Amino acid sequence: MSKGFLKWSFVAFPLVAAGPAYGETLRQALIYAYRTNPSLTAARAGLRATDEGVPIAKAAGRPTLSATADYQEFVLRSANSFSAPLRAANANANLSFPLYQGGRVKNSIRAADARVESGRANLRFTEADVFTAIVSVYMDVMRDAAIVELNHRNVAVLETNLQASRDRFEVGDLTRTDVAQSEARLAVAQGQLETALAQLDTSLENYLRFVGLPARNLEQPPALPGLPRTPAEAVAIAIESNPQLLAASADAKAARYDVRVAAASRLPRLSAVASSGYNNYLGSLTSSLPGRVFQQAQTTATIGLSATIPLYQGGLPAAEVRRATALESQALEQTIFVERRVVAEARAAYSRYQATQAVIRSSKAAITANELALEGVRAENSVGTRNVLDVLNAEQELLNSRVQLVTAERDAYVAGFTLLAAMGRAEARDIDLFGGTLFEPGFSRKSTPGPVPPRIDSDPAPGGRIEFVPAPAEQHLDDNARSSATYPAVDEARSTDRGASNP
Repeated sequence: MSKGFLKWSFVAFPLVAAGPAYGETLRQALIYAYRTNPSLTAARAGLRATDEGVPIAKAAGRPTLSATADYQEFVLRSANSFSAPLRAANANANLSFPLYQGGRVKNSIRAADARVESGRANLRFTEADVFTAIVSVYMDVMRDAAIVELNHRNVAVLETNLQASRDRFEVGDLTRTDVAQSEARLAVAQGQLETALAQLDTSLENYLRFVGLPARNLEQPPALPGLPRTPAEAVAIAIESNPQLLAASADAKAARYDVRVAAASRLPRLSAVASSGYNNYLGSLTSSLPGRVFQQAQTTATIGLSATIPLYQGGLPAAEVRRATALESQALEQTIFVERRVVAEARAAYSRYQATQAVIRSSKAAITANELALEGVRAENSVGTRNVLDVLNAEQELLNSRVQLVTAERDAYVAGFTLLAAMGRAEARDIDLFGGTLFEPGFSRKSTPGPVPPRIDSDPAPGGRIEFVPAPAEQHLDDNARSSATYPAVDEARSTDRGASNP
C-alpha cells in the first residue's frame, strides 16, 4: 500500500451524520499548516542556525588574512630623538595558515555535521508532531459535528414524544407521571446538545490554532496506509526510522567528537605565518644631525612558522575533557531512554488502534441491536405492555451507541496516525504533500528571518457560538476542491437550540 496521500484509498471510517463529502480535505489542511504553522517555521529557522555550525567549524582550519592601516600626527616629539617626523602613515597585512591543530578542527567539523543530522531528525519529529495534532483536531471537528447532529435529532425526537405524551394525557391514555418523564428527558437532551455545541466550539478553535484556517465542510479523511500487522513489526520500523531516536543517536555521536575536541587543547598547534608592512612619513622625517638623510618610505615582509606548546593551563583542559566525557555519557543514556520510550509508544499506539477497531465493531453491533430494541419497545408501548420510560430509555441507549461509534471512529483514525508517527512515517516526505517539493535544509541559508505565518481571527458569531465560515478568497488553497457551504445540520441545531433557550 502506498505511503503517499495522493494515492491513499478513500475508503474511510464513515462518521455518522457528518454531512456531505465536499469541502476542505485533510490533505489541504496539512499543506496549509506545512507552509504556515509557526512551530514548523520556527523549527526550520532553528535548523538553518544549526546548519551554520558546519562552516563555523570549518573556518577554524582555514587561512586568516587581516590588514590594518593608520595615520599618525606627532604633536609632541622627544627632544633627545635624532629623528623627528611630523606625521606617518602605516599599513600592515598578516596571513596565518593553520597547519596542525591537534585534531580540534577535524573533530569540531564532525561534531557540527552530527548536530545537523540531529537537527534534521528533530525537524522531522516536529513535522510529525504538528501533523498528528492536525489530524486530531480535524477528526475532533468531524466527531463533534456528528455528535451535535445526533443530539439535535434526539431533541427533535423527544420534543415529538413529549407532544404525543401530552396529547395522550389529554385523552386519559397516559398519566401525569408519563408526561413528567418525557419533559425531564427532553430537558436532559437539551443540556446534552448545549454541551456538544460547546465541545464543537472548542474543537473549531483548536483547528484554527493548528491549521491557521477556520474549518469548513470537512471531507472524510483517506484510509491510513502502511499500518503494521503486528506490534513487533511496528517496533522494528520505529527503531529504524523514529526521528527522536535518530536525533538522540546523532547527539551522542556529536558528544563523542566533543571529547576529542576538548582533548585537543592539550596538544601543540602549528601555523605558517606571513606579514608585510608599509611605512611612509610623508616627507616629514628630518634629522638633527647635519648631513643625515632618512628614507621617507619603507616596506617590510616576513614569513615563518609559529608554534604554540601548552605547558600549563591551570587544569582547564582536564576539566573540559571530564565535562565532555560526562556529557557523552549523558547522551548515550539519553539514547537508551529514547529507544525505550519509542518502543513503548509504538506498542501502546498499536494496542490503542486495535482496541478502537474492536470498539467500532461492538458499537456497530450495539446500534443494530438498539435500533431493533427501540422498534420493539415502541410497538409494545402502543399496545400497552411498555410504558413511556421504556421508550425513552431505548432511545437514549440508541443515542449512546451512535455517539460511541462516532467517538471510536475518531479515536481509531487518530490512533492509527499516531502509530505511523511513532514509526517515523507521518512526515511531509511520507505523505507526499507536494509531490516532492519540500523544505530542504542547507540549500537556502538566510541572514534574515523567514516569512511570518499569517495571524488568525476567530470572532464568535453574534449568539456567542463559533460558526463554520468559508475562508477569504485569498486563503483558498484550491477553489475547485472547496465549498463555501457550512454544516447545515450544525447551523440548524444551533439556531434551534438558541430559539428554544431564548424565546
